[in-house]
Amino acid sequence: MRLLVIEDHEALREGLCQFLREAGYLVDSESGGDEGLWAAQGSEYDLVLLDLMLPGIDGLSILRRLRAQGNPIHILVISARDGLDDRLEALDAGADDYLVKPFPLSEALARVRAMLRRSFGKKSPVIREGDLEVDPMRRSVSRAGRPIELTALEYRLLEYLAYRTGEVVSRTEIWEHVFEDGSGGSSNAVDVYVSYLRKKLNYEGARELIHTRRGQGYILQADKS
Repeated sequence: MRLLVIEDHEALREGLCQFLREAGYLVDSESGGDEGLWAAQGSEYDLVLLDLMLPGIDGLSILRRLRAQGNPIHILVISARDGLDDRLEALDAGADDYLVKPFPLSEALARVRAMLRRSFGKKSPVIREGDLEVDPMRRSVSRAGRPIELTALEYRLLEYLAYRTGEVVSRTEIWEHVFEDGSGGSSNAVDVYVSYLRKKLNYEGARELIHTRRGQGYILQADKS
């Protein structure tokens, strides 16, 4: 999952980005409103953490511009403005959630996970498909009760496919949301890591979970014939 943090307070921005990276997310950041708006418009992010008081374009204007453009990106506002009117104004302008500063980093992380679940239509904190279990909070994977050890990149790939269970996911989408360098794209690298993942997920007698749609991408589904 790829996140964007738009926050001008350097210490908070760096601490928040580091905490989210250690939780396994790919995180980009901007300190100014103009640069933040440009980044949010130009890249495929799964979620934006947006401060309201920014140099240049303020956060509320960024929020309104993105929604006016029909941008569906999920936005968590992080702000020192703690009044009821401030919270209502941001939520009514299209924010998906609002977190008042100062906040524990663990709460910000929990809200990010909750928003990602909602964005993919998931209610349970654990994603289950057939005998596969993916736990985004513990970043653990098991199949038929057997724990599976994955690298960080393999886990991000599986989590992204699991969130989108039953959907065909293109190689470009996988590249943009899973790989560190999300620009340019490399279908060969995606294919290689999908093959690594298949080898680790499969066991003798197990049904294939990750299926190839020729010319389209991959789909994770347990009961696909």
